[in-house]
Amino acid sequence: MSKKGITHVFNSAGKEITLETGKLAKQADGSVVLKCGNTVLLATVVSSPEAKEGIDFLPLTVDYREKHSAAGKFPGGFLKREARPSDDEILVSRLIDRAIRPLFPKDYHAEIQLLISLLSVDKEIAPDALACFAASTAIALSDLPMSQLVSEVRVIKKGEDYIVNPNWSDVAQADLDMIIAGTKDNIMMVEGELSEQSEEVMLKAIEVAHKEIILQCEAQEELAKKAGISSEKRAYEHETDNEAFYEEVKTFCYDKCYEIAKQGNPDKNLRKKLFKEVKSDFEASLSEENLEENGVFISKYFHKVEKEAVRNALLDHKTRLDGRKTDEIRPIWCETNYLPVPHGSAVFTRGETQSLSTVTLGSKLDEKMIDGAFVQGKERFLLHYNFPPFSTGEARPMRGTSRREVGHGNLALRALKGMLPDEYPYTVRIMSDILESNGSSSMATVCAGTLALMDAGVQIKKPVSGIAMGLITDGSRHEVLSDILGDEDHLGDMDFKVTGTKDGITACQMDIKIGGLTYEILKKALLQAKEGRMHILNKMLEEMPAPRENYKDHVPQIEQMRIPKDFIGTVIGPGGKMIQEIQKVTETVIVLEEEGDFGIIDISGQGSEPINKAKEWIKGLTTVPEVGEVYDAVVKSVVNFGAFVEFLPGKQGLVHISEIEWRRLEKVEEVLNEGDELKVKIIGKDPKSGKFKLSRKALIEKPASKEESQTADA
Repeated sequence: MSKKGITHVFNSAGKEITLETGKLAKQADGSVVLKCGNTVLLATVVSSPEAKEGIDFLPLTVDYREKHSAAGKFPGGFLKREARPSDDEILVSRLIDRAIRPLFPKDYHAEIQLLISLLSVDKEIAPDALACFAASTAIALSDLPMSQLVSEVRVIKKGEDYIVNPNWSDVAQADLDMIIAGTKDNIMMVEGELSEQSEEVMLKAIEVAHKEIILQCEAQEELAKKAGISSEKRAYEHETDNEAFYEEVKTFCYDKCYEIAKQGNPDKNLRKKLFKEVKSDFEASLSEENLEENGVFISKYFHKVEKEAVRNALLDHKTRLDGRKTDEIRPIWCETNYLPVPHGSAVFTRGETQSLSTVTLGSKLDEKMIDGAFVQGKERFLLHYNFPPFSTGEARPMRGTSRREVGHGNLALRALKGMLPDEYPYTVRIMSDILESNGSSSMATVCAGTLALMDAGVQIKKPVSGIAMGLITDGSRHEVLSDILGDEDHLGDMDFKVTGTKDGITACQMDIKIGGLTYEILKKALLQAKEGRMHILNKMLEEMPAPRENYKDHVPQIEQMRIPKDFIGTVIGPGGKMIQEIQKVTETVIVLEEEGDFGIIDISGQGSEPINKAKEWIKGLTTVPEVGEVYDAVVKSVVNFGAFVEFLPGKQGLVHISEIEWRRLEKVEEVLNEGDELKVKIIGKDPKSGKFKLSRKALIEKPASKEESQTADA
């Protein structure tokens, strides 16, 4: 058996990429190993020969997984093995899924499993921007009927330069970081964050990315050609149809659905009821024989007719399902400080979509640890999005956080994180609970999150609003829709979410469900989105024009101080004894981290008094006393030869009995007792022990001698 595979090597954005097949995972329907630098990905695809009974959708599963061995690391946790996917792995899986899913035929219902594994990682080459490329190549090497090949690239803007698939070290310095997927002909998916960039900058980034995507799609074709993969794809029959019965459904239902859509009604439940009545009336019109023979087609065909009627009504009359104009935003109301105990809270309601968001402020101890194969570190800004069933009037089991919830939360996080104050000492968590949903709930999260931050007293740089845009087109006509409903997302051709401040875009996410979307339509959507964002932002600012000047009373205060690196050990103490004692006595939480030549200390507590006590203690530990300086001191213990006093927190010295007063003392207790307060002056330091020599009498005027007194009397 030969171990030699088939390879295709090409240059992509200045990096050499190798595609290899026929060596690993040969029992999959298609498999490829993608290598770029030291980053190695294995992508496999397998599809069942037949569809399961009752399946009327594409059962596609995409899983991207990172092996910790790829970075020469052990997984964390007790079991020391990879377990459930991390949020980062889920987000990459979603990027792939959203690019590939629309390219499969609507009548293909056999189960498809795409697995992409990170086997080796180069710290400068991010695998997320290569994963979709590998996944599509695996499909290209199979007989699965995907209509077009697709690929995905990262593009950043650094200064005036647009860089495709940059080195990872350049990403942190970028003004724009986007991942863009597309075929040779069309853009399929966009996601990213921007530092208040203009619509023109974003469009330019998409154009730059698409040129490289075309080259990567051609590379997939070249490898498939070398491997002898046939252009003919597998035959399948996953649906049975009755065209005559479809025409019967259309004849009875189309005009009625068209009228409902044309009239427009803002009540989602009423619209649902009206469409359901049309379907029920059609069923009632059928004979028992016809119903028994064709009943299985009714829901499928009615949905198809309803979709066509709604789309045509909008294109013909420019009136939407809820009666709005194409660029009209639903009614908005907001309320801040809604909850008494959370550090910040806000309700944002737009139409039938509502988010209740809260902000919690914590210390460095509340940071999220990130321990992936490619990315390690800590995250001090967290945003969690929850989508309970009741928000859409459903009753269904809750099985933990869904991939959708992770994705929507990440989009809102990207929208807001750039607006936090620089060098902000708090760890921040926003939690958005969606209480009602009828479209654009992630954008409601952005708006509610902004208001909750302001209510918490976080001095954000600028408020952020968000909007979801849609598109309806029949090829010759098109309408761009602002602030789309759930039905418009489901029935439409595009879901384009844009967030930003008054000065520019901060994040975006776009999914295209059709081919042939032009840059002119994209530009129109972006400019219309800007108008909508500004309208929503103004409504938000009517409720809360600026952040609170101060934190609420129950918010833990945090202050930060720096100490020289040499004193880190002094503050921590042997076995952490000193820092633990400071926290216990002052009732504070102290976190110390080394950063360059300094120790960065965060001190948190309820109110300023305990924090000030801790600061003074640490200052005492890190201050270098000099001979001649004067301090307030407290007697800690008394011995025959003097008194030991604490003149700085953690620093003690001896006031010898001869340095207490100018007169001769028989006992120290004649002047000083334990607990007494006094002023002392440093008069020296023992070179061997390092102990300080202190004097009280040096600060007391020396009494006149007998001779001097007699002279003065004369």
